Amino acid sequence: MTDKVVFFFDIDNCLYPRSYKIHDIMAKLIDDYFMERLNLSFNDASILHQKYYKEYGLAIEGLVRHHEIDPLEYNSKVDDALPIAQVLKPDPKLKEFLLSFDKSKVKLWLFTNAYKTHAQRVIKALDIENIFEGVTFCDYSEPILICKPKPEMFERAMKDAGVSSNDKCYFIDDSYTNIKGAKEFGWNLTIQYIDPLDNPPPAKAGHYELRDFLEIKALVPELFK
Repeated sequence: MTDKVVFFFDIDNCLYPRSYKIHDIMAKLIDDYFMERLNLSFNDASILHQKYYKEYGLAIEGLVRHHEIDPLEYNSKVDDALPIAQVLKPDPKLKEFLLSFDKSKVKLWLFTNAYKTHAQRVIKALDIENIFEGVTFCDYSEPILICKPKPEMFERAMKDAGVSSNDKCYFIDDSYTNIKGAKEFGWNLTIQYIDPLDNPPPAKAGHYELRDFLEIKALVPELFK
C-alpha cells in the first residue's frame, strides 16, 4: 500500500475539453448501435439510450441488463470506433501541469467508466501516457458491470492504486453524479471540473468546482514541486 496521496483523474471531457465534441460523436455511435442491434427507430433509440444513461450511468449497462448485449462487441462499435487520433491532439499546457506534481508525494491515477482500450487511446493522443501510474476502468469483460458512481467502483480504484485510506484520495471528474458519489463515499478532496462553456450546477456536487486545472495548485500547493 502507498503512503502517498492518490490523485484520481477522470478522462473524457475532463482531460480534454467538451469542445472537441468526442461526446457528440460517441452519442451518435451509441444511437446507431441501439438502432442496429435492437431494431429501433432513431427517435426510440435516442430515448432508450438516454434512459439507460440516466438510470445506470452507462448506456451499455442497460444493454447488458435487458438485451444480453456483449459489452466487448459494443466497445468495438462505439468507443474503439471513435476517431480519437484524428480529433485529439497533444496539449502542452496539460502535460506541463501534470508534470509539475511532486511524484514523491502524490501518485497520479486515471479513473474512467470507459474500457481500458479507450483510456489508452486518449492518453496516447494527448501525449500523457507515461505520466499516470495506472488506470481503473469499467471492465466490460465482467458479467456484472461496475462503474462510477457505485461504491464498489471507488473501492476498486483504491485497491488498484494501492491506497487504503479515504483521506489519501483526491478526485476530479466532470460528472456531477460521480463527484457527488465520491464525496458521499468519503474521499478527502472531490472536484467537479466544469467546462468553460457550461453553466455551474445549482449546488456543488463535491468540495470544489473549477474550470481550469491550474486552479488545483491553489487548492493543494503541497502536492506540487
